Amino acid sequence: MNTHALPTLSHLSDYDFELPESLIAQHPAAERTASRLLLVNGARFADKQFTDLPGLLNPGDLLIMNDTRVLRARFFGQKDTGGQVEVLIERIDGGPSSGRLARAQIRASKSPKPGTRLRLADAFNVEVSGRDGEFFTLALPADEPQDFWQLTETYGLLPLPPYITHKPGNDDEKRYQTVYAKNPGAVAAPTAGLHFDEAMLSKLKAKGIETATVTLHVGAGTFQPVRAENLDEHVMHHEWYHLPESTAQAIAACRARGGKVVAVGTTSLRALESAAKHQNIMVGGNLQADSRETDLFIRPGYPFKVVDRLITNFHLPKSTLLMLVSAFTGYDTMRAAYQHAIGQHYRFFSYGDAMLLTRVEHSL
Repeated sequence: MNTHALPTLSHLSDYDFELPESLIAQHPAAERTASRLLLVNGARFADKQFTDLPGLLNPGDLLIMNDTRVLRARFFGQKDTGGQVEVLIERIDGGPSSGRLARAQIRASKSPKPGTRLRLADAFNVEVSGRDGEFFTLALPADEPQDFWQLTETYGLLPLPPYITHKPGNDDEKRYQTVYAKNPGAVAAPTAGLHFDEAMLSKLKAKGIETATVTLHVGAGTFQPVRAENLDEHVMHHEWYHLPESTAQAIAACRARGGKVVAVGTTSLRALESAAKHQNIMVGGNLQADSRETDLFIRPGYPFKVVDRLITNFHLPKSTLLMLVSAFTGYDTMRAAYQHAIGQHYRFFSYGDAMLLTRVEHSL
């Protein structure tokens, strides 16, 4: 990583580092739990295996998992003029059987104007009905019998991240979903959850470690580069989350018995901390059920209210996720941990290895 004598932590360059391309995982490990796990507790690091996780948690702890399911949201097609397009559906408006509108990113030699018709997957037509910034609104014609939920499932391609270079195959269809994926709506997987299999969940339960779920539909914005050098100028993307009442109660019960709240992934953490911020909950306060959009931008200096420990993968340079991790475990600790991981040849990004982090009280 680059060194800074006095990092301000408010500049994009503070979160840059050099990563050998060979460490970017292109395929998942042979088994879900076969990944490595870097234990980070302050300045102390320990190289573990993900199978060690039950021994690194305590009875009474509570794991919060994101149960979103990745849509088959990528399509290739043509404009009515014949030009080629690539479409990534970001969000479908309306529930099953009512999803006639979708918000999408479109790659084309020339951006389509409202009224442009697109033929996708050589199977169905859509019309560009509007645009808001980088997102286009797509509408299905009245004579299309299927809605976007059905069309993505039937004709769409799994939207692997841009740094994974192969086309999605049968292995990706299985392994780029968590085993507990339930609610469709994401265009990227909550990747920390990819390390869990049913046997691991059973071992955690047998040890007295509880689990609960939130839903946060990961949007395409998670891969968008931060373009502002001054982070005060960065506009955070929106994502929708749902915190069930049962999970709010499970967190309160965990607190009462002295357990730790462990977020599985930055998306679970973002949902929990967004609810706490919206409800003006202080540390130790009780959350209520919640469902809404969040554009919460977590970076060093953010006061965490809910999450004590975090399981997460290794993130891209200059990404908002790396800023979140820096806030949670401390900037200097983050930089040292990433240096350690690079030196020990950990695998990075969505199909890579994981970290178990403990929250620091002061992130600067």
